[in-house]
Amino acid sequence: MKEVEISNDPVELYKILKLDGIVSSGGEAKHVIAEGQVLVNGKVETRKRKKISAGDIVEFRNEKIRIRLK
Repeated sequence: MKEVEISNDPVELYKILKLDGIVSSGGEAKHVIAEGQVLVNGKVETRKRKKISAGDIVEFRNEKIRIRLK
């Protein structure tokens, strides 16, 4: 499992995907979230602006990311 450090808590879900380079743009991030391809803490999440906090786990394309506060 990969870890991503954030300096501000919480952060919007689409920004996490973009920040880590999982997707190439914010538009692509919003698209895959809206299609139900992203899980947050094991549940499908379709809200692009869902607040993600330290300790949350984001999953996309068989990749898991744990969010950590700097």
